[in-house]
Amino acid sequence: MRRLVVIGSVSGAPGVTATALALGAVWPQEADGGVRPVLVEADGSGGDLMMRFGLPAAPSLLDVAAAIGQPQPGSLLGAVSELPWGLRVVAAVPGRRPCTEAVRLLAGEAGRGVLLGGGGDRGTVVLDVGRIGEDTAPLVQVADQVVLVVRGGAEPLTHVSSYGLEAEAFVGRLTLGVVGPCPYPAGEIASALGIERVVFLPWDAKAVASMNRSVRGSVRASGFRARPLLRAVRELAEQLAVPRQAEVVVDGGQCGRDAVPAAGMKGVPTWARR
Repeated sequence: MRRLVVIGSVSGAPGVTATALALGAVWPQEADGGVRPVLVEADGSGGDLMMRFGLPAAPSLLDVAAAIGQPQPGSLLGAVSELPWGLRVVAAVPGRRPCTEAVRLLAGEAGRGVLLGGGGDRGTVVLDVGRIGEDTAPLVQVADQVVLVVRGGAEPLTHVSSYGLEAEAFVGRLTLGVVGPCPYPAGEIASALGIERVVFLPWDAKAVASMNRSVRGSVRASGFRARPLLRAVRELAEQLAVPRQAEVVVDGGQCGRDAVPAAGMKGVPTWARR
């Protein structure tokens, strides 16, 4: 079966699609026996990639959704398009109503079966769900890894804190990706939120521009000219691609699976102080 990596946010944070694109671009193919990953747009508010890259209206996520529940629903790969720099994607149309229904079908048992494939299917599906909500909860529950994208300020982190992540249900498979500047250390964030893995993803306009271009080329994730965002996401991808560990490293320190919210004065993280 395929590995499922869900990328989303709890408050509509910018950077979800950019992170998903970067993860698909730098995913280590050796982890899947050389099988390239597939990025699936499963955002109920509508897709961006179709308009951004001038992709055809079909095949798309709607074709996958229309086949779900049929005696022979077909393969997810039958709806794949390819971006100019080589990433395989299943794009969604830029409309809320059809995408909301498509995501609802995809999150059902039959839809999850199409995403994961059968016993002989290999590879990784990077699922861009946009804002995580009730419709996408079943997809989050079955994901091998979940990357929660958030900005690094006090208000976005408080939104995550108040969301109710039920840390026990995410043991070994939840990463907080903090996009842009953040005045708080990773260890404090991890301890306060009970999240094992916290990574910082630089806001890198040039990297985003390189992934959004419509001309053929490659996206460099290593070497002297690699962009900071792609280097950071490459490190994250290498962690997500390995089996779950009892302990994970957070910026040089360890955060065990039983991390409890306790940071700052009297157990209150610094961003929540007034």
